[in-house]
Amino acid sequence: MKRIEFNLLKAEIDAQVKEIDKIYKEIEDRQQGAEQSRPRLESLGYQLHNLYCAFEDLFKIVARCFENQVKDISQYHKELLRRLSLCVEGVRPRLISEESYREMDELRAFRHFFRHAYSYELHYEKLKIPLNCARRLQGLYKRDIAQFLNAVEKELNSLSK
Repeated sequence: MKRIEFNLLKAEIDAQVKEIDKIYKEIEDRQQGAEQSRPRLESLGYQLHNLYCAFEDLFKIVARCFENQVKDISQYHKELLRRLSLCVEGVRPRLISEESYREMDELRAFRHFFRHAYSYELHYEKLKIPLNCARRLQGLYKRDIAQFLNAVEKELNSLSK
């Protein structure tokens, strides 16, 4: 990887982190009163769905940069998440920790449920699991990204010497 490619990757990641932060603010706003208000509950579910989609967009940015494409389209979402939790020797460090992987996998499952539950009534109790995952991830994902970028930059610096 060249310095210009790294700088572009970092800029794209930074922009995506800002999008993720906006969604976290929406989640915080929507959870107030979600237990008593069906529209707020549905809006909270939608924002949790959006959160995973924003994380997945982050994964795509990294995968595209390192040509780490997923071949099996039927398992695309699950496989993309798993891939970004792996360190690929000689290619790239892992983007997310094992702890983040577990939380994101719960969010991924919720995203799938939310997208395909046309006739299912959403209940606040059902949202507690993905909501708690989102809260735990809020304290993890930026640390993971910083470790990833530091490892990539360290490798880049060692190659340029």
